[in-house]
Amino acid sequence: MSGHSSKPTVGALPDTTADSPFVPVALTWLVWSLFVASIVVLIARIRFGAAWEIPGLVAIDGLTVLMWVVVTFFSGIVHSYSRRYMAGSTHKTGFFLAMFGFTAAVMALVAADHVALFGFLWVAMGLVMAELIGITEGWKQAQAAATVARKYFIASSVLLGIALTALWWATGLTTVSGIGAAADTLGGSVWLVAAGALVLAAMIQSALIPFHNWLLSSMTAPTPASALMHAGFVNAGGILLTRFAPVITVDSTLMLAVVAFGAASAGGGKLLKSVQTDIKGKLGCSTVGQMGFMIMQAGLGFFGAAITHLILHGFYKAYQFLSSGEQVEHTSPSETTEHTIGRMTSAVGFVVALLTGLAGGVVFTVLTGKGASVDSGLLLTFFVVFTTLHAARSAVQHTSLPTLARYGAVPLVFFPAIVVYAVVYEGVSGLLTVGTATTELTLLHGVIAVGFVGIYVAIETGVHEHSQRLYVALLNATQPSSNTLLTSTEDYNEY
Repeated sequence: MSGHSSKPTVGALPDTTADSPFVPVALTWLVWSLFVASIVVLIARIRFGAAWEIPGLVAIDGLTVLMWVVVTFFSGIVHSYSRRYMAGSTHKTGFFLAMFGFTAAVMALVAADHVALFGFLWVAMGLVMAELIGITEGWKQAQAAATVARKYFIASSVLLGIALTALWWATGLTTVSGIGAAADTLGGSVWLVAAGALVLAAMIQSALIPFHNWLLSSMTAPTPASALMHAGFVNAGGILLTRFAPVITVDSTLMLAVVAFGAASAGGGKLLKSVQTDIKGKLGCSTVGQMGFMIMQAGLGFFGAAITHLILHGFYKAYQFLSSGEQVEHTSPSETTEHTIGRMTSAVGFVVALLTGLAGGVVFTVLTGKGASVDSGLLLTFFVVFTTLHAARSAVQHTSLPTLARYGAVPLVFFPAIVVYAVVYEGVSGLLTVGTATTELTLLHGVIAVGFVGIYVAIETGVHEHSQRLYVALLNATQPSSNTLLTSTEDYNEY
């Protein structure tokens, strides 16, 4: 038997207004109120250049208010969605309290200036997210997943603590802003320990390879928590590197290492995703790759691009997780099942996609000035071209329009998208106090560009599927911790 093998049997959706506990309702309204207030603060920042601080404790700058708007918006969407998703659950109130606690911790983190406060909030953010992963009591797989995540988050917090202590030791300063201002005096082994620990803490928090196991083991989390995790929590690595950008940019060799780490995760995430069949697993592997791109942009010195990437990725991934249930179909394999990997676009389609990507790179360069000089900006523009080419090729291949209409629609859709991206990037960069720190192009940058092209061609042609050893290695790398795996529906039936 093939094709659809089951029929929908789900009844009416629960009414979120009937017998809804007070706490979820109040917290949902509070989060949306914070979103409105954040927009007002952002407008004041843009219009008047206003900045507020409690000296030595809190400093509200452009990155702070921008993240407030982003975090409260995502949190508001998830809070509203969860009122129906968690309806009838005995954990509903606790879930909402944890979600709001996470939101408050992130909002405070991006405003914290004292290193002790920053470190404390980093720990709190991780522990609350672990609580959300294992919110269901009595579900041993969920508790195991929370334990796995908690170990990684504690490791990240310890590394951050080492970095902050080393920076205090080297500068004698106890504020993030003060350390940034004194970064020119940093160097030697103490700086290397601090900078290395900062990078590793960011990699763990953003689930870069080889620290991605906690993310792929967290699929027991309720879908709204997964959305908040993939749209918000993993972005903390980019925020950390941006906040401590003056420390990271002291030495170009370290920046090159950051690019390499990010590139490895970006390419690796793409490969891992290609062997995944589970919908949430695919989204998890996609996040691993996208966070690699974010960290790589920071390593190239374009912190505005990293923040722009995490914002746009947050919108995309929140939507993908909250709508993931719609993508599930009960089907059985058949001889007519279409195999998309390895199916190449026609020559004309590929030319259209290639020209769209190249033209998109030109548009990006004209609007931002990146790629006009032989420096790390050239690699940034290369990835804009590469991403546009990949997206255009997918549109040509999968859109069900007539051939000529499909080819004509591709540039009409992607050119405005690139313009929007460039405008957002320029706007975000204008809000940040840290500037661009471009570096010279090196052989490694070229190797990374060639490597991405090789990975892309291998996946699109299905080459990686012809090597059983490689395929099994990739499949094993996508597996969560064994004690977090579900074996039957009874394992997660709390009723």
